[in-house]
Amino acid sequence: MQTVEQVLTVAIDSVTLINDINTNGTNSIYAGASNDVDGNVVSSTRTQEEINDMVQRNVEHLELILTYTEPDVVGDSSDKSSYTDAIATGKTYITNNS
Repeated sequence: MQTVEQVLTVAIDSVTLINDINTNGTNSIYAGASNDVDGNVVSSTRTQEEINDMVQRNVEHLELILTYTEPDVVGDSSDKSSYTDAIATGKTYITNNS
């Protein structure tokens, strides 16, 4: 069984994805952007709807993890603000880009 720390460590990937897409939009590597041979950013070819769906799945993932009772993420006293902040950021991103 995973520990609370292990569960939250895995969840940080969703936090990173949400925050990077919020900051960089279609230029985020998490949205599918890449670099050309000269190192210039090539924007993602994904639609805004596809990017919003990706952000939504990660928001839902974080919301679910924060409800875990086995391991007891809910009852754990560690700082979860980066997760709750990412959830809020993701929801705002989707609202602003719908």
